[in-house]
Amino acid sequence: MHVSKPKIPTKIDAPGAVARQLPDFGVASGALGAEYFTLAAGADLAPLLEGLEDDACQSPHWGYVLVGEVVVTYRDGSTERCITGDMFYWPPGHSVRVERAAELVLFSPQDEHTPVMDHILSKIGS
Repeated sequence: MHVSKPKIPTKIDAPGAVARQLPDFGVASGALGAEYFTLAAGADLAPLLEGLEDDACQSPHWGYVLVGEVVVTYRDGSTERCITGDMFYWPPGHSVRVERAAELVLFSPQDEHTPVMDHILSKIGS
């Protein structure tokens, strides 16, 4: 699920301040990790996720595309394109491919995302 700024409903419109809010944008519990990703064009996480359940990231993420373009593929085969300025929620069971060099800010449950990142590190030999 992704949304661009103009599609987020305005909740508060006051002199000098506008707040937009989209309700029901995923469900979180526990501690969140704040993550900043810099990804080169052509990067594809799918091979690095092999061996995880459904060969996919099993952590949800909430975030914002600062710059670039990524394609998210879900376990059912559907895809979603997230571009500069989009806010997103990616449920568990996804992979990411980078179409244009990207910088993303993510917030992820650390108990769920840390094992995924450790798995990726083991695949790249770090």
